[in-house]
Amino acid sequence: MEIPSKYDPTAIESKWYSYWLEQKFFRSVPDEREPYTIVIPPPNVTGVLHMGHMLNNTIQDVLVRRARMQGKNACWVPGTDHASIATEAKVVAKLKEEGIEKSSLSRDEFLAHAWEWKEKHGGIILEQLKKLGASCDWDRTCFTMDEARYDSVINVFIDLYNKGLIYRGVRMVNWDPKALTALSDEEVIYKEVQSKLYYVRYHVEGTEDEWVTIATTRPETILGDTAVCYHPEDDRFKHLTGKRVLVPLLNRSIPMISDEYVDREFGTGCLKITPAHDVNDYMIGQKYNLETIDIFNDNGTLSSKAQLYVGEDRFDVRKKIVHELKAAGHIVKIEDYVNKVGYSERTDEVIEPKLSMQWFLRMPELAKPALDVVMNDTVKFHPDKFKNTYRYWMENVRDWCISRQLWWGQRIPAYYLPTGQVVVAKSADEAVEIARKQFNKPELQAGDLRQDEDVLDTWFSSWLWPISVFDGIRYPDNEDIKYYYPTNDLITAPEILFFWVARMIMAGLEYPKEIPFRHVYLTGIVRDKIGRKMSKSLGNSPDPIHLMEKYGADGVRVGMLLTSPAGNDLPFDEVLCEQGRNFSNKVWNALRLVKGWKVDENLPQPDYAAASVKWFDARWNETLASIDSLYNDYRLSEVLMTVYKLTWDDFCSWYLEMIKPGFQQPMDKTTYDATISFFEELMQLMHPFMPFITEEIWHRLRDRQENDCIMVSQLPGQREYNPAMLEKFAIAEEVVMALRTIRKEKNISFKEKIGLFIRKNNNEQPDLTFDSVVEKLCNLEPIQYVDEKVSGALSFIIKSTEFYVPLGHQLDTEAEITKLTQELEYTRGFLKTVMVKLSNERFVANAKPEVVEIERKKQADAESRIKVLEEQIAALK
Repeated sequence: MEIPSKYDPTAIESKWYSYWLEQKFFRSVPDEREPYTIVIPPPNVTGVLHMGHMLNNTIQDVLVRRARMQGKNACWVPGTDHASIATEAKVVAKLKEEGIEKSSLSRDEFLAHAWEWKEKHGGIILEQLKKLGASCDWDRTCFTMDEARYDSVINVFIDLYNKGLIYRGVRMVNWDPKALTALSDEEVIYKEVQSKLYYVRYHVEGTEDEWVTIATTRPETILGDTAVCYHPEDDRFKHLTGKRVLVPLLNRSIPMISDEYVDREFGTGCLKITPAHDVNDYMIGQKYNLETIDIFNDNGTLSSKAQLYVGEDRFDVRKKIVHELKAAGHIVKIEDYVNKVGYSERTDEVIEPKLSMQWFLRMPELAKPALDVVMNDTVKFHPDKFKNTYRYWMENVRDWCISRQLWWGQRIPAYYLPTGQVVVAKSADEAVEIARKQFNKPELQAGDLRQDEDVLDTWFSSWLWPISVFDGIRYPDNEDIKYYYPTNDLITAPEILFFWVARMIMAGLEYPKEIPFRHVYLTGIVRDKIGRKMSKSLGNSPDPIHLMEKYGADGVRVGMLLTSPAGNDLPFDEVLCEQGRNFSNKVWNALRLVKGWKVDENLPQPDYAAASVKWFDARWNETLASIDSLYNDYRLSEVLMTVYKLTWDDFCSWYLEMIKPGFQQPMDKTTYDATISFFEELMQLMHPFMPFITEEIWHRLRDRQENDCIMVSQLPGQREYNPAMLEKFAIAEEVVMALRTIRKEKNISFKEKIGLFIRKNNNEQPDLTFDSVVEKLCNLEPIQYVDEKVSGALSFIIKSTEFYVPLGHQLDTEAEITKLTQELEYTRGFLKTVMVKLSNERFVANAKPEVVEIERKKQADAESRIKVLEEQIAALK
């Protein structure tokens, strides 16, 4: 096949992805092999690919492709999350554009629109992942609202309810007035904002001119006040014991109470108590049996119980009530104040604490075992610094509010009798059977029952994901769950450590009674080059599809992983993708070079080629050991950089130059075959990171059978090698670099042969291993070994060996003395630092013997070098 001069990723990526799918290379079914399993963190069905998805899924694909090439039965399960709040908001917005209000539809009619929207838009992100090269088993694609997952969620709800872990009660919840639903604590984002602190005075009832002043950031909630509280040890207010004050503007009489909860240093030391709209006030209200006045409607407007500003938005009321309070003489002063305000993670709406009847899951007894398995490394975090964050969450866990006031989601399987009693069951028919027996009401019919209107929190389906994708809730002994569970690795973001990771561990320990995964790799946040988190609102997030069109999927994958250590943020710059594309081009050009060589089967292998092959084999094997160790530590960026350097520096820049035949000269078959094998093995190491170009090159290196693809090839193992070859070549490399510098500085054409004389010291014997390589790379006359210094020559020293390049009349003696003197001063300084270490008795006594030996070797080399330099300077003077 003729190799195009330029690598075109577009056609190649499409060709190979289609071929892999046709050959069912991504498909996994249980067999006798060791399984390797990853479940995708299901992206929202509303979503399109962003840079965070790119990073996360590239890492997953690297791990899955490597496992597949290790001979494991690799299974990567894809899917999407129904995303209750986000999806319902999208559907409501779409309906509004069509002039339809949600309130005008029945539940079933609305859900029909939602399913239609999901079918039209829900698969976009998965199709985009295919462009990235994601090798998921697409036949296993799951959706958190499909039949198996839906039923699993309902089964778990019923089971936990029957175990007494799920209960219903009135609690203070985080209310989202835009989405019109309760949120769990973890779905609230706290932001530091510039607010105002309003000092408002309340008239003490029955006095002529006595007032009590409180400080609040929310003056609109005054309309729901039912007490004013002070600290029992605060002498300023003890005289008010048993007194009452009047709520400003309403003149409603409320009691003065005392409680140790009050912070005497904050504001005035007096606190207004609004039990319906602050979680701490609610607790005080419960303690003192205070009236609860809910002044807000669900949408954040004021209710009739507020008496004033009914139907107006809470933030408009804040401005109006301050104006009225001022006019009535109730405002003492207003200060600037910085405080933290809770916002809905989904809608970015300011959260309203609200008393509401909700369903809750008791967490403490589920949290304890889930904490233990992380702290004892049964489940390992990478990096493990996140264990402390995890422990804090788990030790301070609160009951999980699992009900949401939405229609899109798994509807809570609770049924209410006309008398208000509740039965939990899979269906109305099941519920009525239970109710007849439980409440002794044989006359009950299914039509008499009313099902709860709410749905379950989206995370209540996501927490079952590693189990439910294998249908392990409904069929706990099925072949898939027994083979693939627990999964191996979970790749996710630290910000959902509690939202998702902790809860999956809880669910795993509660149901299969086993951890859901063995390792958790926590990615960092993708930031722009000035450190800002990438987001649509900032406009600093590039379109991943556009990046892949510009740089190729392989180029973008490399760009994402070059600077992405686990747990640390990724400072993304498009230049990294360009670097990835350039790497593709470098490898492609290497292919064109190698496949362009003519091979003579009768040609003997030259010495320089034999030495080069042995060196690269040693280098490859040494690097492979390092790569395996880095993979085991989940240091994937370092794996990539190691493969990158082995390919670009060692293979392309050194090895191919070392073996390249002369212009229009043939190559011997032994060297050529070794080179093709090295190229193949490099492509195998590179394949998890760059699947497309490596597959293309794999098929161009040799003729292949139909199924002989790199992605299902067996990764090469480590071979025995001679480490001494690496030490010897390191010296040869220094010699080559020094000779190239001399040519450059003296403006000597490469076409002009130069001589090289080598003088060994300390009774060392010449090592000729790489002499032929040095002669070839530097266009030398045959290297000569001498016993005496060479006059009229430029010189350099490596360790204690002297190298001379005769220049005759071109030698500038003064310049040479200056250069050698500088080298001498540097070496003396280096020896001084080594001697400081070796003269430190604590260092010598406590350091490992091999570390001390390295320092002694440095001392000996420096002393030899100093002696040689002094002799050379003396000879030139």
